[in-house]
Amino acid sequence: MTYEISRSGDAVAPPSPRPRRNKVPEVTAYFWIIKVLCTTVGETAADLLNEKAGLGLTGVSLLMSALLAVVLVVQFRTTGYRAGVYWLAVALISVVGTLISDNLTDNMGVPLETTTTVFAIALAVVFVVWYRREHTLSIHGIDTTSREAYYWLAVLFTFALGTAAGDLVSERMNLGYWLAATLFALAIGAVAVAHLALGLDAVWSFWIAYVLTRPLGASIGDYLSQPAGDGGLGLGTVVTSVLFLAVVLGLVVHLAVTRKDVMEAEAHGS
Repeated sequence: MTYEISRSGDAVAPPSPRPRRNKVPEVTAYFWIIKVLCTTVGETAADLLNEKAGLGLTGVSLLMSALLAVVLVVQFRTTGYRAGVYWLAVALISVVGTLISDNLTDNMGVPLETTTTVFAIALAVVFVVWYRREHTLSIHGIDTTSREAYYWLAVLFTFALGTAAGDLVSERMNLGYWLAATLFALAIGAVAVAHLALGLDAVWSFWIAYVLTRPLGASIGDYLSQPAGDGGLGLGTVVTSVLFLAVVLGLVVHLAVTRKDVMEAEAHGS
């Protein structure tokens, strides 16, 4: 370490580097609301683009993956959490995760049992490698490039796993959209109870709930958008996508202004 010499002749240590800032939001009620809304948009927007864009499922997948890559580059280049960039990445990764699962099932004929198992294994591998390299899976420490890379890779597989597992449960149990949404909401509630009352680890509680919000949001999206004859409300993918995007935009703007989801240490230090 080098030292500067003051005018009085005393050695002065160089200023300490600024601490790295966390790149993800605090987990609040806002976080879970926007997460479910983005998940719903991911389901309906993927269906909408597949129906209206005329590119086919593969073409839409490539287009959305390219957009996601651009947004993630911007996200990685930011010096801290930025609500607009972060939630845009989540919304796009929701769409891409849905499209990956749909491509495997619809285009390649891979059974849902297989895709669910593969995505679960892939997510487990990410967690194992992440923990062995960083010794934590906590989202309160996403302050290096490597940790952020593991975080977004895990998020991608949670969306793909949630899509496949949600479709598998819905098809096998034939519950209908509303009952499926209720089932997944109850499962999330059970995780919350296990964490608050039974001491389930906070990190694992977070990631289990994160996976479960994907089929919850997808069931809500399908219930609103699908025709009444198929068990939905018949709002259509356009109306549902626009409605939820408007709510997400309003909440993200609110958080960008109020900074209510910025982690406490950073809020005081900014």
